[in-house]
Amino acid sequence: MKKVIHWLMAAILAGCVPVGLVRAASEDDMLKQIQALGWKQGPTRSALGTRASIDVPAHAAILGEADSSKFLELTGNLPSPETNILSSDTWWATFEFDPVGYVKDDETIDADALLKQIKESDGPGNEERRKRGLTELTTDGWHIPPHYDAASRHLEWALKLHASDNSQPVINYTVRLLGRTGYERVTLVSSPEHLDEDVKTFKATLNGFDFNAGEKYSEFKQGDRVAEFGLAALVAGGAAAVIAKTGFWKVILATLVASWKLIMVGGVAVLATLGKVFKKNRPQ
Repeated sequence: MKKVIHWLMAAILAGCVPVGLVRAASEDDMLKQIQALGWKQGPTRSALGTRASIDVPAHAAILGEADSSKFLELTGNLPSPETNILSSDTWWATFEFDPVGYVKDDETIDADALLKQIKESDGPGNEERRKRGLTELTTDGWHIPPHYDAASRHLEWALKLHASDNSQPVINYTVRLLGRTGYERVTLVSSPEHLDEDVKTFKATLNGFDFNAGEKYSEFKQGDRVAEFGLAALVAGGAAAVIAKTGFWKVILATLVASWKLIMVGGVAVLATLGKVFKKNRPQ
């Protein structure tokens, strides 16, 4: 790698990575593959797909879509062809745009009602996870209740879960960044002991995010496509409003399948391997 990168990615859940993925390669193989990815070191401005860009700080680096998909596989997550990975000292995050249309932000969020709805989806969600050989996840509650910032057009929350094969909690910090034609789906991956501090650092990093000209929320025009749901549905799942109208379970199952790649995990084997990468690239 041309520039020294300070790496120390953290695991959310010890042992939560699908066994087949962890055993597919030794730690040395994984180390080599992660090192070989096309990391773009900050400080720099980097595109996120075709609709947005972000300032990558000096302490961070970013991957293009192809290498981001490879990184997700290496860390035991479902790959996605339209995702960017941004990483810093103790966290990494995914960015992916969802072209659902303009999401109106004029509704009040009932955190208790949303939590009840999310917990009720654990059953069918885990049924599908079992079919795919993935660890079952149970919702425990909010680590950070849903909150919308009207000034930045950012919707954030953090959900605490636990896996069926491990007692340690999974905490996924999630942000939805609203734009004119859809929203950017962002998920932060961090260890429980670093999460609160990492959220602060990551939110500061998001100050460098912006939609391209013509894609900003403030540039909405009459005639633009408007999403069929609002803020609450973004927390419960993008198709929540459609589910309420149709009653079709296939809709919510499709939503759950799509959202699985956003439940990011990192296990013991992954953490050990990444630790070696970071140690090797740390300046003396």
